[in-house]
Amino acid sequence: MTGTPQGLGRRAARGATVTAASQGARILLQVAAVAVLARLVPPAEYGLVAMVAAAVGVGEILRDAGLSSAAMRAPDLTRQQRDNLFWVNLAIGAALCVACIAAAPLIARLFDEPALIGICRALAFVFLINGLATQHKAGLVREMRFRTLAVVEVAAPVAALGTAIAVGLVTHDHRAVVVQQVATAAVTLAGVWVAGRWLPARPRRGAGTRGFFRFGGGLLGSQLVGYGADNLATFVIGLSLGPGPLGLYNRAYQLLMRPLTQLRQPSTTVALPVLARIAEDPVRFDRMLLRGQQVLALPIVLVLAVVVGASDAVVGVFLGPGWESAAPLLAAFAVAGGCQTLAYVGYWTYLARGLSGALLAYSMVTAVLKIAGVLVGSFWGVNGIAAGFAASAILEWPLSFWWLSRITSYPGGRLALGGLRVLAQAVPVGLAAWGAGLLPGAAGASATGLAIAVASGLLVWGLCLAAVPALRRDAALLVQLLRAVRGRAG
Repeated sequence: MTGTPQGLGRRAARGATVTAASQGARILLQVAAVAVLARLVPPAEYGLVAMVAAAVGVGEILRDAGLSSAAMRAPDLTRQQRDNLFWVNLAIGAALCVACIAAAPLIARLFDEPALIGICRALAFVFLINGLATQHKAGLVREMRFRTLAVVEVAAPVAALGTAIAVGLVTHDHRAVVVQQVATAAVTLAGVWVAGRWLPARPRRGAGTRGFFRFGGGLLGSQLVGYGADNLATFVIGLSLGPGPLGLYNRAYQLLMRPLTQLRQPSTTVALPVLARIAEDPVRFDRMLLRGQQVLALPIVLVLAVVVGASDAVVGVFLGPGWESAAPLLAAFAVAGGCQTLAYVGYWTYLARGLSGALLAYSMVTAVLKIAGVLVGSFWGVNGIAAGFAASAILEWPLSFWWLSRITSYPGGRLALGGLRVLAQAVPVGLAAWGAGLLPGAAGASATGLAIAVASGLLVWGLCLAAVPALRRDAALLVQLLRAVRGRAG
């Protein structure tokens, strides 16, 4: 691996370019999948899968056990350590597969939905498949083989979407969504094994993997706490309101939050190996965080501002008739997603500096905020739950800066100012998109209405840049960095 600062910069730049391109393709595929399958599968059928998917998500965090991130950030990883980590991930995946199959009748009884038995048993095999793939995928990241990983991560959802559409055209029920998830895992497994060119040997003692488990344990705890808090709404809605409202909530969440995750997670894939190597150089570390915030947050938050202002049009275009009630949910998730993105560089810091224990403590505090938001919001139904979720994210953003600044060197003040400059552009853009829907002939729930909202947002953003020099400097930095990345990748 190229170890000089210049070599790391070049590889990170190439990785950022490839990762951005692949994630753009994956997001388009995700949006296309939601748009197409929403016209084949009704909300109540989506709600059935969502009831199981929340439990499956917890199992996926347990199955990874934080060991993929532990392997990616390790300065050195021996062949025997990698072998041992593989067998641990596989053993956990196999155990979860068996447990999910056995628990299927209990889950069905909990929600009083017999169809959940078959859904649970089918999705159980995702644990086993992903357990086989975890360390092969982590190995591609360690080697910075981002192009290879990008091909796999685009091919898998393409194949899965094609399979899901074929099933949906025949069944028009939840089976299309189940097949999509299983197919994605299976194609990813095949791709990373072929690309990884590595066959694990049998596990051995004395390989020195205790440090991996210590780091992974802290990360696992924080992920479980965060996931549980994020998905409490699924259980509350499923148990109290039924599959119909849960289907609306789930599709709005998937349409917005899953693409955001697909943007943010790969940014960690690119940033983590580099940040881990410069963690002891505060000047370079802080500079990368500040630039990373702008590159990640500015374009994403501006797009989310348009979604908030034109949520009716977004739902009309991407989900179609019958999903109109999802618009306020989508707007709330866009607010939450913007705040989470502004704070996301803090997550890089926890991982790069090995602060998984501190991350767990922070996650427990923010989980209390999320749970409180959902429970208080539940008095106002599904819209209140989404609003409570957004309110907790707004509170978490400044909390994240203060929390990290207490325990490590961290440019919290400068990151907060950078985030405020992003919001200074996003709020007028969102208001412009909302105002565009009030224009005569804008047809708010149509493609025309969405196009007018986007154009209005772009116009107002241009006016903001023209009026405020600091905002122009941020935009110029974004353009400069993107050009540098493209030049280095060429």
